[in-house]
Amino acid sequence: MTPPERPRRLNLQQRSVLAGEAAAAAAEVESALTLPSDPSAAAFFDVDNTVMQGASIFHFARGLHRRKFFTTREIAGAAWKQAYFRIVGVEDPAHVAEARASALSFIAGHTTAELEELGELIFDEAMAHRIWPGTRALAQLHLDEGQRVWLVTAAPIEIASIIARRLGLTGAMGTVAEHVDGVYTGQLVGDLLHGPAKAEAIKALAVREGLDLARCSAYSDSSNDLPMLSLVGDPCAINPDSRLRSHAKAQGWRIRDYRTGRKAARAGLVAAAVAGAVSGAVAAGVSVRGRDRS
Repeated sequence: MTPPERPRRLNLQQRSVLAGEAAAAAAEVESALTLPSDPSAAAFFDVDNTVMQGASIFHFARGLHRRKFFTTREIAGAAWKQAYFRIVGVEDPAHVAEARASALSFIAGHTTAELEELGELIFDEAMAHRIWPGTRALAQLHLDEGQRVWLVTAAPIEIASIIARRLGLTGAMGTVAEHVDGVYTGQLVGDLLHGPAKAEAIKALAVREGLDLARCSAYSDSSNDLPMLSLVGDPCAINPDSRLRSHAKAQGWRIRDYRTGRKAARAGLVAAAVAGAVSGAVAAGVSVRGRDRS
């Protein structure tokens, strides 16, 4: 979408509001022809480690890397910058400003149609088999009750929309990248759809769609999503990090853990999805390049 006019410098709250409003405005209702029987209630699902094992942006970036979309150095550098921003969470130091500015710089100059086509292919080869069956079943329960179900994720809206469509969900809200005449500028509209920005997106969508947030549900694995979870009447922690697990227990929220082979307490990594994407991105980039040479 074409970038709106806005002040040169925005504080964190303003960027979150702008990102949330952009995500809600860009959200497409995939099941527009199906009228919900319970129109005032909906469910909102985080994606990374909630709906899908691992970070969707990493799986997407790895697929692009395999297609020579960018270099190993570029994917490693971008991953590190975003990890610093997500983990430290401090407003406006030089490193964080650089991370925010370069969040989607690797797609600059490419077209929206190109990324959508590649996204469909990458979903089939790298994402479909990583969907948590338990979370998918929860989403289906809401659909069966006549409620709408949206994904809410820091991943680009293009990826989020593909996942939502493939899972038969209502739609998705994600980070919105600026584009002019169908060509990406490499900049964001507002900020990443992360933390408070997700709550802003849900509030904007609730106004647009006539939702009663007290009757809505939200699902996430991360304490970063406490603003989103606290906004609805029915929050649920899915595969939670240690901080979210403790908070959910204290508040009497539902907790579901679909992970196997390790204790949930050991899964409480700092910014779990992002930190995992960073180490994985570096290793994957090297391994993929190694295979390409062989």
